[in-house]
Amino acid sequence: MSSSMLPLSARYADSLVVVAISIFTAFLCEFISWILIYRTSSYKSLKSSIDKASRKLESMKTPSNPTSSSSNPNPNAPSKKSRSKKIDRVETSLKESTRDLSLSKFKSGMVVAVVLFAVFTLLNSLFEGKAVAKIPFAPASFVLKMSHRGLPGDDPTDCSMAFLYLLCSMSIRTNLQKFLGFSPPRGTAGGGLFPMPDPKTS
Repeated sequence: MSSSMLPLSARYADSLVVVAISIFTAFLCEFISWILIYRTSSYKSLKSSIDKASRKLESMKTPSNPTSSSSNPNPNAPSKKSRSKKIDRVETSLKESTRDLSLSKFKSGMVVAVVLFAVFTLLNSLFEGKAVAKIPFAPASFVLKMSHRGLPGDDPTDCSMAFLYLLCSMSIRTNLQKFLGFSPPRGTAGGGLFPMPDPKTS
């Protein structure tokens, strides 16, 4: 029997199973992260210091009186140099705290990675070579390589489990972190074990 002739509940049962497992996995991963990281005093201290340093850096980089430089033809060079040194110190402290925060999350990241791999392996064994959803349009070629990977036939609207699980994992966990207040603190964009290079040194 073709998929188009199946009842609506049967046609979407597999996709609902994948979405439900993705939601459960997201909650499980965040619970593991809370046990290992978010509830610890060291994480709270680092998060607080990053938030304070980010706010301080923003205020230091925002000109308090933009008309003062135009009214004064002779800017105070030593004052500007001292301000630049203070900004550099705050930026250095922010980078160090961000690095320490990333290192503290490494342990939970490894556990979460193992959980995600186990769940993906389980789903892959259940839905291998089986379309779990229908894409309402024919995707672009580079998306098609991911969405149709491992599926028989040439219907471009067939969606594989791996592609649906990837979309769910990316969207659900990110929004869950924001909802629970576990999203990365301000000033950690681009941070991590391998932070972006400082443009002033390049």
